[in-house]
Formats: sequence, structure tokens, C-alpha cells
Amino acid sequence: MIKVAFYDTKEYDKPSFERYGGLHDMQFRFLETKLNEDTVDLARGCDAVCVFVNDTVNAAVIEKLYEYGVKLIALRSAGYNNVDVQAAFGKIHVVHVPAYSPYAVAEHAIALLLTSVRRIHKAYNRTREFNFSLNGLTGFDFHGKTVGVIGTGKIGRIFIDICRGFGMHVIAYDRFPVQDSGIEYVSLDDLFARSDIISLHCPLTEETRHMISGDAIAKMKKGVVIVNTSRGGLIDAEALLEGIKARKIGAACLDVYEEEADIFFEDRSGHILNDDLLSRLISMPNVIVTSHQAFLTEEALNNIAETTVGNILSYFENDGICDNELCYRCGNIERCKKERKEKCF
Repeated sequence: MIKVAFYDTKEYDKPSFERYGGLHDMQFRFLETKLNEDTVDLARGCDAVCVFVNDTVNAAVIEKLYEYGVKLIALRSAGYNNVDVQAAFGKIHVVHVPAYSPYAVAEHAIALLLTSVRRIHKAYNRTREFNFSLNGLTGFDFHGKTVGVIGTGKIGRIFIDICRGFGMHVIAYDRFPVQDSGIEYVSLDDLFARSDIISLHCPLTEETRHMISGDAIAKMKKGVVIVNTSRGGLIDAEALLEGIKARKIGAACLDVYEEEADIFFEDRSGHILNDDLLSRLISMPNVIVTSHQAFLTEEALNNIAETTVGNILSYFENDGICDNELCYRCGNIERCKKERKEKCF
């Protein structure tokens, strides 16, 4: 039996993982706490740990896991910026879920955008109080607008397809353009200058951290709408707030926030929020915040569980080889010696 410490458990996680794990004699130890240096001891006696986006898997945590004999870190997410893959190399293998439901995230980005531009959230609250006035609810057509998409992986390309369905003109930026895709790639500065809407679909790296900065915002059109369903650290939240206050940014649609780790996924309604910056953003009439829920569909939850369980089985039953392994040594973290069916270490 493979024993897995499952950190940061939510009720919606359990059914799918219990179902797929039960099919393969896999035992999950469901823990509500996040993984960090104070909770790593809970993984004693386990073969693997399963972690999510706000767990802290730094060098100190990895050293402890290695000491306890944990052989695998299984991310149930695509992003891995919370894992020190360099520290893990040579000690513990790391796997992730590269694509669970790109439609879920792309569709959520569109839902945020439509809600913001057409003032759906305001209309909903008004009519519940029998206020049927249309004052202040004027939006704009998507048709004919230019949307700039940063990151053209699976999610970005699905988002592009949906935007084209609305009759929008699409331009994009990606360090690694998709060949023969029919996508018009431009420089980042050109994208900033031309876009009515900017949507972020790229990973968080040292190069992309705070790519939406004060300088970047200064290059954008007045009234630009910014959508982020990727990672909070892509946006300098202070600069975003200043851009909103200066009326440079017309609206912001955020499913992620840089300092979300101790805030999102929990009910904070009965507490004073200590994050003044997030409080100010939420208070703005042209800002919509959802709490990292873009992935949350039944299809995605099933795919995440199935792929994560498959990753764990692949590692333990296939001599440490897993197609979805993340490796530090190769320079390109997502393309490794595993392509040649060799172990990374």
C-alpha cells in the first residue's frame, strides 16, 4: 500500500481522490493544515506527499521530507512556483498535473471579464433589492476590441478561441510562440500599447514576477481591463491599485493574489482582514476578486485526482519514471531525460 500525506485538504478534494486512490490500494492521510516547516512532521511514515498551490515546499521542508524517507512530492496543480525544485533534485522526485481542465480556467477568465464589463455583479445585487435602475451599468461590446493574451499554452489558446468567438482581435506574447498557430505574436510593449483587455496565462517565474508593474501600466491604454487567472505574483498589486486610482486601469478581474496563501480558500467573513492592500482592491467598484476558484469544476477535480494518482502509481510502479516529473538539472524544467525513458536521478 502506498501511503500519501495529503496537505491543505478541502471537502471538495476528498471524493475524487478517495475514488481513484481506492482503485489502486492507495491510502491518503487527509490533513487540513498546509505543508510548511511546522507541519512537515505529519508526513512521517508516508511514501509521498500531495500538495497544492499554497503549501510551502522550500529547501528546509524538502530536507525534512527526505530525512523521513518521503520519495515523491505530488503537486495536484499545474503551477510549481511554491516548490524549490533545485533543492529537491537528487533527493525527492517532483510531479505535477500539467493539464487538468484548461477549459475551466479559460472559461472562468471569460466569466470574470463578462461580469466586470457588463456590470453583472452590480445588477444582481440591485435586483435582489428590487432596484431596477440601469444607471451606472453601461458596459462595452467585446466585438471589435483588441485582447492581448500573455502566455499561449493550452489555457491561453482556449481563451483565444473563445475571444475570437466574440469577434475580438487577438494579439499575444509568449517567449516560446506556438508555430503555425495563426496567432499574431507581438512584443510585450506592443501588446501593452494596443490592448483594450489584457489576460494573463503564463507561469510565475523570476522573469515574469511583477511583469504588470507601474512601468508596464504606464504603457497601457487608458481604461484597459486586466484579467489574471494564473498566479498573483505576475502583478505588482501596489502598482495595480495606483493604476486604478489614477483611472488608468478601467477594471481588474483577479482570481489570484500575490499574498493569497494565508487568506484564500478559508472563510474570513467573521474576521478583520489584515491585508490592507487586498482590502482596498476589493473595495474598488471596478475590481472583481474570486478566491483562486478558476480550476473548480467537476471535470477538473476528477482530472486532477486521476492524473495525480496516476503520477504516484507511475513513480512507484515504473522504477521512478513519470512523464509528468519536474526536473531541475535539464535547464528546461518540463522537458527532461524522462523523454528518453531514463530516471532524472
